[in-house]
Amino acid sequence: MKLFLSTFVDTTNIKYMGLFSFLNRKKEENKTLFYDTEVHCHILPGLDDGSPDVETSVMLVRQMQEMGIRRIITTTHVTESTFENTPETIRNAYNTLRTALDEAGVDIEIFPSAEYRMDEFFLNQVNNNTLLPFPENYLLIENSFFQPFWEIKELVFDLQLKGYTPILAHPERYMYYHKTPQIYQELHDQGCLFQVNFLSLAGYYHPEVKNMGWRLLEKGMVDFIGSDIHHHKHTDFMKHYLATKEYKKLSEKASAILNNKIVF
Repeated sequence: MKLFLSTFVDTTNIKYMGLFSFLNRKKEENKTLFYDTEVHCHILPGLDDGSPDVETSVMLVRQMQEMGIRRIITTTHVTESTFENTPETIRNAYNTLRTALDEAGVDIEIFPSAEYRMDEFFLNQVNNNTLLPFPENYLLIENSFFQPFWEIKELVFDLQLKGYTPILAHPERYMYYHKTPQIYQELHDQGCLFQVNFLSLAGYYHPEVKNMGWRLLEKGMVDFIGSDIHHHKHTDFMKHYLATKEYKKLSEKASAILNNKIVF
């Protein structure tokens, strides 16, 4: 009788542990982003300080898929003197990646675009109509991290006249704006949309950057969230954050973002 009871308890424990393991595994599988369209990443091979080669690009895309991403807008840096990319160089790298993904059996939708630093090289491209915008003519623009583009309001207006909808990349990371936060409200009221980095909200950068990202979110000025992925350290950090309680709060606060509403 004792042997029977012992056997019964052991079997029950095994079944319980098996169920617990199954539930844990299911929970792991559900740690995905609350949006499926990525709007800011540097995964095209060999064009900027992001992915150095096509093998790395494929790896990053797979990791993004694991987090629930189904559509990707690639945003290669376009900056004077360092990354003077053009629609041709971007499309060539896109074609290379697209071929590699197809050969690897990775089923995902990708659209090639750019993140434009506001500088003389960019202004020349604007004047020559050689930009590579998002679908629906959204245009991702960025400041230098050292100093702002002083005529940004005039530039936003000019871009709007040309039919673009400017999106300011990671405004929370421009710490010089933190001293005069009214610039955020002025730009947003002007119709310049804001794309805040997921990594900022998750605390990857300076604490002040995270605080500003959440402040913009609380004020309803976060229109898009982008990963700004450059390498696997970024994807690893994101995956870790998806398991936190704060992420649940973020998914609730940012439910109105426009990522998934972009029509490819």
